[in-house]
Amino acid sequence: MNVLLVYAHPESTSLNGSLRDFTVQRLQGAGHTVQVSDLYAMNWKAVLDADDAPQRDPSQPFHASLDSKRAYAEGTQAADIAREQEKLLWADALILQFPMWWFSMPAILKGWFDRVYAYGFAYGVGEHSDSRWGERYGEGKMKGKRAMLVVTTGGWESHYSPRGINGPMDDLLFPIQHGILYYPGFDVVPPFVVYRTSRMDEARYAETTAELGLRLDELWSARPIGFRQQNGGEYEIPALTLKDEIAPGLEGFSAHLR
Repeated sequence: MNVLLVYAHPESTSLNGSLRDFTVQRLQGAGHTVQVSDLYAMNWKAVLDADDAPQRDPSQPFHASLDSKRAYAEGTQAADIAREQEKLLWADALILQFPMWWFSMPAILKGWFDRVYAYGFAYGVGEHSDSRWGERYGEGKMKGKRAMLVVTTGGWESHYSPRGINGPMDDLLFPIQHGILYYPGFDVVPPFVVYRTSRMDEARYAETTAELGLRLDELWSARPIGFRQQNGGEYEIPALTLKDEIAPGLEGFSAHLR
């Protein structure tokens, strides 16, 4: 299988750097082919702007989605965007590895998605009608591929528990796993989260890599998170709200899980 690892940490000698190297070695040792997009090492441009559509009419105001649509359709996108899109199409699985900074991914990784997820590539795809609302949330160009997050955080696991002060980890990751990965069709497997990273010693590191290794071994066999498919009959279209008989009484993120 082909695996794309998108890595977002500025220090290669960090815990994240070590876990990245372990992941690559584990996957390659199992016979998989791995590409790494090391965003800091690549000096990845995080800001979506007019430079991403170099053939656009500069006399007109920049329109992020429409200029993205034209550039993607006409093959005139910035070269770095096109290269990352090719990697995504090549990959059978995507792994995103990042430290949790201020309850989300680092800005450089968010900027990767802002630029690489072009109109016509990851969104704005498919029929929009009274029976379907595009190919998304379970459909799209990434359908049939898998995705997994590898996340590190300095907080304790209890801080991210259902009654923890930071809120449940699953809720914090929902916008990434559901809104960024499931949206264009990825089957998203549960994340691998490393807590309390400042208290990592040799023994705990050995335990952590052993657990990560098992998760990587199960990347293609693990049961994906049970997100509801948008066009599967459970949502009113075009309102995109759950039908009254689906998960009655439930609201928020949990309502969109089977």
